Amino acid sequence: MEYSVLSDAVLVTYYQAGDRAAFQAIYRRYWKPLFAVARRKVYSPESAEELIQDLFVDLWERHETVQIDELRTYLFGAVKYKILNHIKALLIRQRYENQKMTVLTDFDCQTEQWLAYADLQQALEKGMAHLPDKTRQIFRLNRLENQSVRQISASLRIPERTVEYHIMQSLRALRSHLREYVGAV
Repeated sequence: MEYSVLSDAVLVTYYQAGDRAAFQAIYRRYWKPLFAVARRKVYSPESAEELIQDLFVDLWERHETVQIDELRTYLFGAVKYKILNHIKALLIRQRYENQKMTVLTDFDCQTEQWLAYADLQQALEKGMAHLPDKTRQIFRLNRLENQSVRQISASLRIPERTVEYHIMQSLRALRSHLREYVGAV
């Protein structure tokens, strides 16, 4: 039997009965026009070919259950949905990649900030090691434990002016030590 001369309606009847030759005739008749439509929409010949192949694989796998009234309408509608699903998948993948890059960028920035903070903390500790004991103690209470001059004065039982003097001395010494970490302090 010459399948290429049969109408779409007859081919569909044979195809639904499991006739491979009828399915091949449908494939040969519609592959190029369906590919042309897919190619215009997805811009990649490989992706367009894959979409059309998937469409025909699905069509064959469902030959016993699929209801086709008008073959041409059915196939072009099916390729439209294949294209939409393909584009949707690309958008989802792109959104995922963008989110992944954002997370990685944020992580890189946070890592850099944490490393910079750790370097600064280490330099501060080294600078404080060069301070006299009393000055270091007062600086630590004031700047690291957030105690006021009045609180430090009361807890160490020394005049407030002395506390202020030690804070000024420590700041002066640490400014020169931390110059490379903190611009113009």
